[in-house]
Amino acid sequence: GIGRTGVVGIIKGKTDTPGKVIGLRADMDALPIHEETGVEYASKTPNAMHACGHDGHTAMLLGAAKYLAETRNFDGTVAVIFQPAEEGGGGGKEMVDDGMMEQFGIDEVYGMHNWPGVPVGTFSIRPGAFFAAADTFEVKVQGKGGHAAKPHETVDSTVVAAQMVLALQTIASRNSDPVKQLVVSVTSFQTSSNAHNVIADSVTLRGTVRTMDGAIQDMAEHRLIEICEGIATTFGAQAEVKYQRGYPVMVNSDEQTEFAAKVARDVSGICEDAPLVMGGEDFAYLLEARPGAYILMGNGDTAHVHHPKYNFNDEAIPTGCSWWAEIVEKRMPAA
Repeated sequence: GIGRTGVVGIIKGKTDTPGKVIGLRADMDALPIHEETGVEYASKTPNAMHACGHDGHTAMLLGAAKYLAETRNFDGTVAVIFQPAEEGGGGGKEMVDDGMMEQFGIDEVYGMHNWPGVPVGTFSIRPGAFFAAADTFEVKVQGKGGHAAKPHETVDSTVVAAQMVLALQTIASRNSDPVKQLVVSVTSFQTSSNAHNVIADSVTLRGTVRTMDGAIQDMAEHRLIEICEGIATTFGAQAEVKYQRGYPVMVNSDEQTEFAAKVARDVSGICEDAPLVMGGEDFAYLLEARPGAYILMGNGDTAHVHHPKYNFNDEAIPTGCSWWAEIVEKRMPAA
């Protein structure tokens, strides 16, 4: 496979000459969530479900590939890219680093994602920065544990970590320009003891930082480390901070975005201006390597992605297939 378990299929156009090469990417992976949809085709594997619709994305790209292979009503080459490990595994980077773009001569790439809460048939897209950079952090606060009745004999790691949780919110509220997008979320607070009468020896904090701008990303990382180490020193504790850069900002190319929007309007009549999305998306790695565009398509009135009751709306499949196919036929029209 490409990038370990990725799959790339090649479809030649009418003249069977290479010409321009367009990459169409669908992600394939599921999530560690126990499905609660109750549908007859629900996951039979505990704690594993398609809670983000990647099965639907794969189905739409397979449908478009079948049509394109049967009709070949275009001049050029299509690379249909089935990508693993979008959900935090960086499968897009794995495929790019494995030489996918060079091996298949890909000139530009297009991606699509379903979007719950938006009517089926409604597309949305924006040029430039679209999805956020998604970083993670872990802070281990080392204090001195002891009996809860004698806090003066301890360095209370819980109190120190609580101060950090509050202070980290000032990165967005006081260190960043208010018009710049920045999210700092502490999502896990774990003490080394669960006993009601023990002051924990240590606390581990985990969380994420989301940004749309490289300078803001740099500032947030610097301030997070500075704040945590400074607070630990103030209270006589120690802080070990691990900051991990994750998916980069996903940036749509202007020309390809305009084209993708036009195709969407031709397919369904509706393509709206999309808002910035603070979620991460590893299609960003493909867009760093080649020009291209990523578009959202309505999934109807369903639970949102990553929810145990989320269900991909099969009524969206024809629209998605049509968009993929027309991207190819209109970008590389047959003579």
